[in-house]
Amino acid sequence: MSRKFFGTDGVRGQANTFPMTAEMALKLGAAAGSYFGRDGANGHRVVIGKDTRLSCYMIENALTAGLCSTGMNVLLLGPVPTPAVGYLTRSMRADLGIMISASHNPASDNGIKFFGPDGFKLSDEAEIAIEALLAAEIALATPMQIGRAKRIDDGLGRYVEYAKTTLPRGTRLSGLKVVVDCANGAAYKAAPEVLWELGAEVIPVGVSPNGTNINQNVGSTKPQLAAETVVAHGADVGICLDGDADRVVILDEHGQVADGDQVMALLASRWAAEERLNDGTLVATVMSNLGLERFLGARGLRLERTAVGDRYVVERMREKGLNLGGEQSGHIVMTDFATTGDGLIAGLQVLLAMAETGQKASILTRQFERVPQKLQNVRFRPGQKPMEAGSVQAAIRDAEARLKGQGRLLIRKSGTEPLVRVMAECEDEALLNEIVGGLVAEIEAVL
Repeated sequence: MSRKFFGTDGVRGQANTFPMTAEMALKLGAAAGSYFGRDGANGHRVVIGKDTRLSCYMIENALTAGLCSTGMNVLLLGPVPTPAVGYLTRSMRADLGIMISASHNPASDNGIKFFGPDGFKLSDEAEIAIEALLAAEIALATPMQIGRAKRIDDGLGRYVEYAKTTLPRGTRLSGLKVVVDCANGAAYKAAPEVLWELGAEVIPVGVSPNGTNINQNVGSTKPQLAAETVVAHGADVGICLDGDADRVVILDEHGQVADGDQVMALLASRWAAEERLNDGTLVATVMSNLGLERFLGARGLRLERTAVGDRYVVERMREKGLNLGGEQSGHIVMTDFATTGDGLIAGLQVLLAMAETGQKASILTRQFERVPQKLQNVRFRPGQKPMEAGSVQAAIRDAEARLKGQGRLLIRKSGTEPLVRVMAECEDEALLNEIVGGLVAEIEAVL
């Protein structure tokens, strides 16, 4: 059975439009509560965090009502990063964790992500089971077993304290001037606080959320303002998070961007030298640059690739007992510290490298030369299936033949937006541009 509502990162869509409506959130809450409370015992608990979108209030209340109706006790964290929900689900011995966020998407979107009692995102099997319950008659709690809801005021503080413990005891970041861009999102309080408490001089950007400005010209997908701020203030480094702070990109002292591939290369090489990179292996997705693979191979390290989505990276890491993985987009998963991508903790690891080596960010975040890569997105409407068109399939076969031995091609539907992503890598940039441009034009012609 395939998943109808769950994508690569929970249920997502435009707020107040199906499936991201209050009614659907109520049903999802009841279905999740029924699934995790299926042993019939009372007293199950669920923690709920959210980012700063206006629609989070509506969805939070609807989810709470659905969960309480099945006897779940709800602990409301307020605005916290997604990784904080994973951490607090385990720390507070909850049966379920929920994050309300559409991550890097615009404020008009929202999403619901689920975490199991171990703090990891749910498996495909669990999501399929919850979807099945949406269509079933859910058994509601008796009047005397309806769940309670409670605000947890110190959830953010617990995460702030934990984030600091991921650095060696006594580490101080004194002397580092750091721009931190919180995308007007979930980390707008936590990230500057952690950096300040560790002794850094902090210049915050994107810390004035108003419900509608999350990711708006700020954050990991729009780092221009942060880059300008780094240069204007003579900062040593910039840390750019996305709306729910599970992604990060790093800016060097010149404002140049280093993506997740460069961060993973830095951490993998450091951890390998310290003999703490499990099995000498890094896990990344098919989107990671070929240059990363070559960099690792030259050092006797391995790259394992997965499907796109940090959940698939984590699944492979857990399956093989590996402790470092991530995505080019900036999800950096360090299972020694967190159960999901954590942009702030990954940023702290970069700052630790700077503090310990005395090297500038421009040196540390340029670990390898990227193979020229081009990615273009083509938006489609609901019901359209451009990838099934014969002309598109023929164009893909022709492109793969032309790239054989010179590069690689990846075409896929996004799991979070109605987009077809066309990506290719090739040393010959003229050929690269020709192939990607031709495929995009073919897909657009079909649409």
